Amino acid sequence: MSQAPNKNYRTFALLLLTVIYGFNFIDRQIVGILAPFIQADLDLTNTQLGMLIGLAFATFYTIVAIPIAWLADRYSRVNILAIALATWSAFTALTGLANNFLQIGLARMGVGIGEAGGSPSSHSIISDMYAKEERAGALGVYSMGIPIGIMAAYFATASLMGEGEVDWRRIFIILGITGVVLAGIVKLVLKEPKRGAMEFDDHASIKQPPFKDSLKQLLKIPAWWYMAFGIAFGSFVSYAFSAFQTKYVVMLDPSFDFKTLVIALGIINGTTYAGGAFIGARITDAWGNKNIRAYGWLPAITIGISLPLAIGSFWVPTVWLHLAATTALLLFLGAYLGPCFAIAQTLAPINMRAMSTALFFFILNMIALGGGPTFAGWLIDVFKGSEPDLEAIRYAMSVTSAFFIPSIISFLLVSKYLPKDWADAEQRNKDLANAK
Repeated sequence: MSQAPNKNYRTFALLLLTVIYGFNFIDRQIVGILAPFIQADLDLTNTQLGMLIGLAFATFYTIVAIPIAWLADRYSRVNILAIALATWSAFTALTGLANNFLQIGLARMGVGIGEAGGSPSSHSIISDMYAKEERAGALGVYSMGIPIGIMAAYFATASLMGEGEVDWRRIFIILGITGVVLAGIVKLVLKEPKRGAMEFDDHASIKQPPFKDSLKQLLKIPAWWYMAFGIAFGSFVSYAFSAFQTKYVVMLDPSFDFKTLVIALGIINGTTYAGGAFIGARITDAWGNKNIRAYGWLPAITIGISLPLAIGSFWVPTVWLHLAATTALLLFLGAYLGPCFAIAQTLAPINMRAMSTALFFFILNMIALGGGPTFAGWLIDVFKGSEPDLEAIRYAMSVTSAFFIPSIISFLLVSKYLPKDWADAEQRNKDLANAK
């Protein structure tokens, strides 16, 4: 096996990739945080708002990710990542210039196109720096970019909103320009690792399969497939939750200070969600060394606990009780990220890792990001026909939370099929090494 990269460098590279992933979620989350103000300024319905957060972004994000991943399995992942970051950041800045639903929708589509090149390239780079025994932990650290990015989005809103005013356009423009600058730094300091460096010695010329062969190979792995659906249905609820949370709190208590709200939500995401991602990955690495089925069991358990917490958080009588329930919910929701990312990479053949991430994110984001906010927004408008606005959100989010159930079932199926699929993956990689 090839020697691992210098530990100090690979730690630096992992942290930089995590920061980039955080920017991914800053640019994604900021629409949900500023939803009440964007909606009022552009006169959007709840359905349009849900489409803006979900479907408009997710459609292009998921479709473009597959051809970009095909490129990332063949060409410089660092170059692709830097271009992707610059692209989505530029469109984030343009979002702040939109004057109607069509314009802001086109800008969010552009953000989706740019973000499509982020995770496939990053996952593949990380997997060539960390052996499979460390991969869940490393990808768990990377997945902390989600809560860190969400936290940063809340803090950026609080720091840039001004005294008593929320200039949502200014916030988008400043965040976009910052991301473009970071893209230049990535190009200058990040090195392209050698493919397959953690699996076998002579990795200079790994044969790249045609696109159709990659697709067929990955879709023949049951545990990979059920993992993708498990995280997709779990994230369906979490994306819907974050899309309408600030709108719900503003309606629950209009007198509650908005800056206090976004600071509190930033702290919660940056501590409990990030902590859940880190702890979940570490537990999975340790438990998985004893029983590989832990990669399915741990997500099933934590999502099972999340179901009543998600529903209950929308029925408590005060904002602070809602935030307390959110704290507990995010701790458990973060725990399944590391195991899922590790399965996506470890079960995929070495020469299909970026493609594995792209297909995984295709399923995840078409169902979760495309469906969750859009479904919840539509359902809120449906319930508004017979219920007060606050009750409409409560009923809609309670129904939406039921999508945790197919997520639990999917992860239980992961635990059933994973032992065989894991062993088969190890054999495939040995065959790749011997075939050269």
